[in-house]
Amino acid sequence: MYDSSDALLYVGKAKNLKNRVSSYFRSTGLTLKTKALVEQINRIEFTVTGSETEALLLEQTQIKRNRPPFNILMRDDKSYPYIFLSSGDYPQIEYSRGKKRRSGQYFGPYPNTNAVKETLNLLHKVFRLRQCDDNFFSHRSRPCLQHQIERCSAPCVDLISRDEYTEDVKRAVLFLKGRSMELIADLQEKMDHAAETLNFELAARFRDQLIQLRKIQEQQYVYGEQGDADLFALVSRPGGLAISVLFVRSGRVLGSRHYFPTNQLSDNDEETLQAFINQFYLGSDTREVPAEVITNLSLQEPEMLTAALKSLYSKKVSINSQVRSHRARWLQMAVTNAEQSLISHLARKGTMDGRFKALQQALGLDERPERLECFDISHSSGEATVASCVVLGPEGPIKGEYRKFNIEGITAGDDYAAMRQALIRRYKRLAAGEGKKPDILVLDGGKGQLKQAREVFNELAVFDVVLLAVSKGTTRKQGFETLYLETNDQIIDLDSDSKALHVIEQVRDEAHRFAVVSHRQRRDNTRRTSRFESIPGIGPKRRQAILRHFGGQKEALDASITELAKVPGISAPLAEQIYFHLHPEQ
Repeated sequence: MYDSSDALLYVGKAKNLKNRVSSYFRSTGLTLKTKALVEQINRIEFTVTGSETEALLLEQTQIKRNRPPFNILMRDDKSYPYIFLSSGDYPQIEYSRGKKRRSGQYFGPYPNTNAVKETLNLLHKVFRLRQCDDNFFSHRSRPCLQHQIERCSAPCVDLISRDEYTEDVKRAVLFLKGRSMELIADLQEKMDHAAETLNFELAARFRDQLIQLRKIQEQQYVYGEQGDADLFALVSRPGGLAISVLFVRSGRVLGSRHYFPTNQLSDNDEETLQAFINQFYLGSDTREVPAEVITNLSLQEPEMLTAALKSLYSKKVSINSQVRSHRARWLQMAVTNAEQSLISHLARKGTMDGRFKALQQALGLDERPERLECFDISHSSGEATVASCVVLGPEGPIKGEYRKFNIEGITAGDDYAAMRQALIRRYKRLAAGEGKKPDILVLDGGKGQLKQAREVFNELAVFDVVLLAVSKGTTRKQGFETLYLETNDQIIDLDSDSKALHVIEQVRDEAHRFAVVSHRQRRDNTRRTSRFESIPGIGPKRRQAILRHFGGQKEALDASITELAKVPGISAPLAEQIYFHLHPEQ
């Protein structure tokens, strides 16, 4: 379904096309969201597929590619984190995200980074496996700090034998695979044997490992069971719904992740859950598919989803909603998580709604603002300048619409020029009728940044956007900011406990956080790259010849044109070109 500007509004599939399409054009019984969709429809396009499975896969491909506003959209495009155990004589254990390309074992997926860090922290304390990379490991002459705080057995300097380290690796694998009972029995046997042979130090180490593992067992709702499963629980209330996904691998509950879908057109929760699960698995090519999917509601098309998963992943998946024993307890855990997350979400939503209404009143606006955008600039003494743009709505941050801008071609450290460049790049599309216009643009920086924004908006003929600059003030403390509305002369005075000030501080702090993170990523990437790699006409051989001649990058950077010309293969004109590329200020 497309609107008058040929923008895609909604994608759906139908076994009976006539019935499905006519259901949107009934005279009665339509929801408000369906009415809003129908009012915008200008044309409908059809694609005939060879089977229902093909239709389902095509639907999810279109949703992923075009993100239609009236489909359920998952704000979750990141891959899930794993724990990676490398191969070799002394395997390294570490956090991993992305495609599984390295040789070794992967354990997970975990619902978030914190779950991985907690598990790794336990593994380091209990089994003391190395965390360092291979280069660091192979060049050690004495133990590092991790050994001193008893979080590594220091295989790098042979403080543990290969056989003993291999045993620790096997125990860690047993734990990660959920075989805790087998692991505990093995440790108990090792502890008793060590005590019998009067090796009390080793027996104490096994005892400490048993204590830690017992604590973990107490924290797990269920242990000693086997199976890989994803459990989906949907809970709805007036004002919203929540879907919690509980991840179970090898009988261990790894944690859960919560979603709050919007813009759903379905008439019932079962249809909404079906659409969500379809997109969860079919909308990503990096998703881990378990042997079983368990839901708290009966799906309407489980056979079609099973066929699509088998077609896409070449794996048979069982989909159930009626389960017993430990799987029923897992499902109840997922339902409880969904209920609690929805309560918190609705509370936050109510708080945000109150803050936006307070902002409307404080700024004297006719209507409640629906979209705030905020910009901030971050750099290190002018190096790797990045501008951030974050978006905040009445329901919270809209992270899918965050943007970062790598700033180029300005004087190092010129924040005004950086802000001007970022604003032009962000809003020049508005003049062409594209993109979304914010109701309020918040600028972190005060009068100078406000002037830049007004000049850019006048040049681009962008109107009806309220400009608000936030200056930290003389004390530079939270709650004592100076706010400039539209001009440098119009100052807004808000109390430190004002809800309007809180929402301004929230979007300002989020823009600052995003700018700093983006800047650090860019700076680190730049520093990992040799400055000689960007010189036109200098390939790997000449670059190697330069570094070999001077002994290092720093020495080569300090070289004069005459000294550069002495490098084999570097002519005088090329030496001059290299010098001025490395020293553009001269």
